[in-house]
Amino acid sequence: MSQVQKNPNIEAELKKSLEEIVLLKKELEIKEQSVQEYKIKYLRALADYQNFEKRVFIQREELVKNANMQLMMKLVSFLDNLDKAELFVKDENLKMIKNSFMKLLEDEGLHELDVTQKAYDPYTAEVVDMVEGEKDGIVVKVLRKGYNLNGKIVRPAHVTVSKKTDKIKEK
Repeated sequence: MSQVQKNPNIEAELKKSLEEIVLLKKELEIKEQSVQEYKIKYLRALADYQNFEKRVFIQREELVKNANMQLMMKLVSFLDNLDKAELFVKDENLKMIKNSFMKLLEDEGLHELDVTQKAYDPYTAEVVDMVEGEKDGIVVKVLRKGYNLNGKIVRPAHVTVSKKTDKIKEK
């Protein structure tokens, strides 16, 4: 006797099993698609979070830089007072204190703008006065020092600039 004859329902069971396999394959495809969608969402969320971390880091750096800038602006005013005191009081101790203070500020990135005898630059200096000169637009005198902090202008210098004049000699 053959097996088909032994179990007449085998064809029905085989057909049912094949239908189950097809259904399970479809279900597996749906689940795999769902896993892919979740994976994509996860990667997007991870990228968003990493971008958020970068933004927060940059914002913190900017906050620190701005706080440093504000502090340096106040310290520059104090440095101006030391310069004025040095003009009126000829004391070596005062000079040492000023030099030590300036060294500390330089170590933190603050530097005096060197504008004397150079072409006037509106980003680094403000014209307060003009005098006659041989060349036009040359800084001839610094009235108030200017400073930059790590390449950013803390305070522009106040300067006197030359203005070229053509004098006509009368006979």
